Amino acid sequence: MAKVHPNLLPLPSSSSPDAAGESASEEAMTLTVWRKSLLFNCKGFTVFDAKGDLAYRVDSYDAEPAGGEVVLMDPAGRPAFTVRRKRLSLSGEQWLIFAGEGESRRPLHAVKRGGGKTMARVVAPSCEAAAAASYEVEGSYARRRCVVYDGQRRAVAEVQPKEAVGSDVFRLVVQPGVDVSLAMAVVVALDQMFGRRSLLRSWSS
Repeated sequence: MAKVHPNLLPLPSSSSPDAAGESASEEAMTLTVWRKSLLFNCKGFTVFDAKGDLAYRVDSYDAEPAGGEVVLMDPAGRPAFTVRRKRLSLSGEQWLIFAGEGESRRPLHAVKRGGGKTMARVVAPSCEAAAAASYEVEGSYARRRCVVYDGQRRAVAEVQPKEAVGSDVFRLVVQPGVDVSLAMAVVVALDQMFGRRSLLRSWSS
């Protein structure tokens, strides 16, 4: 099997992912996403940058209560985004993305199932946020082949399989000008919606 984690030591806090810096990059950023927590008895994600350094992590214990949430953290353990499930009375469910630890009552985005060739939509969750960017996700997350398009049909992020490793390890390619942390938060939401194994045991029952 190909080496998944070339450098396991976390980056110093001063070198942790900076959304503003990453958004200003002139080149696409490629992350290696490993659907595994490095902590004992945890489920989650471990994400490495192109240099093999830890970029993001998600650690979820089996004991999480029903209706819980998944927190995307930087290498130092600081919350970047919180992805929280919301049940809808008529249309199933959606996943809300909050900044940081999710203390704000207003989410930044909502991820909903789509229709036809659109697998999911990332939209503003309220009228007040109508000016926020909306995205469509097409393809198959289960096969690790899906593309995120913005409102002008530009591919802004893509999930790609990683050769000879299996579905638990894949690539996330994020185009310049796109918030890399947000792109990873959308991947976390897609995994909860379309992954064969939910991070939280109560959500997969």
